[in-house]
Amino acid sequence: MSPASASDVLRTSTASVVGRARELELVVAALHGGRHILLEGPPGTGKSTLLRSVADALGVGFAFVEGNAELTPARLVGHFDPARVLTDGYSADVFVDGPLVSALRNGSLLYVEEINRIPEETLNVLISVMSEGEITVPRLGTVKSAEGFRLVAAMNPFDAVGTARISSAVYDRVCRVAMTYQDADDEIEIVMRELAKQAGGSKVSRDWVALVVEMVRRTRNHTDLRFGSSVRGAIDTAVVASSLSTMRNASVETATIGLDSALVALTGRVRMREGSVRTAEEVIAEIFSEVFGVKPKDGDAGKAGAPTGATNSQS
Repeated sequence: MSPASASDVLRTSTASVVGRARELELVVAALHGGRHILLEGPPGTGKSTLLRSVADALGVGFAFVEGNAELTPARLVGHFDPARVLTDGYSADVFVDGPLVSALRNGSLLYVEEINRIPEETLNVLISVMSEGEITVPRLGTVKSAEGFRLVAAMNPFDAVGTARISSAVYDRVCRVAMTYQDADDEIEIVMRELAKQAGGSKVSRDWVALVVEMVRRTRNHTDLRFGSSVRGAIDTAVVASSLSTMRNASVETATIGLDSALVALTGRVRMREGSVRTAEEVIAEIFSEVFGVKPKDGDAGKAGAPTGATNSQS
């Protein structure tokens, strides 16, 4: 990628990503320099979206790998088809490429999500590839990286459940880009874009969405919550509220519609602090009341009349 095309990539990527101008610039610059990248930040901060946008602008392949405890070296690298080995032996065309070998051959971006959840032996394979630009597979031989191959990994904070600390060997081979939550205006724009894709989403006002975003942002520093929701919680709250307003034949700004939508969208995304005697439902209801300045009547949340068009039946 030449310096001129790097600028083109940046312009194209910026058009499809809300905000993130600095992070986009850093990622494109690192890829332009032939570096591997580690995107580090909490869930829902747009790491995957940013990288997919850059890959599309580059016009290169994008191999996705979900990091988890079941990601063995064989699943990452590939394997020989057992049935065909019996008839054809260990020939190259019997080997089934895994995402790593496929990305090496095609010069694609290999995106490893949640790299700090994968087993150490699998991580060692990636460290070797980053150092040598190739991998040697028993009975297959050496697979060298085609031009354009880069490893881009993402990870959540160390204190997320199920994660482990990444060794210095990884950090020594990547350029690290920290991604925090976007500002309120960017998150409002993200929700509005998602609503525009939904039937009936146009009836939701930007002012109301701004309150939803504010509610979600407050979950991130609430004293009773270990960690709060990403912007995905705001998106789901708005989408569910849009549907509920049609079903209940009421405005999306009706207090019970907003509260019910928030409870559905947020209570599973937040985590209570150890020792807290409160429930997620109580905390979300409290934040909703503070932000929207209204409080549904006791017992109203979760209750509604029959949807429009429904009829009663008796046995």
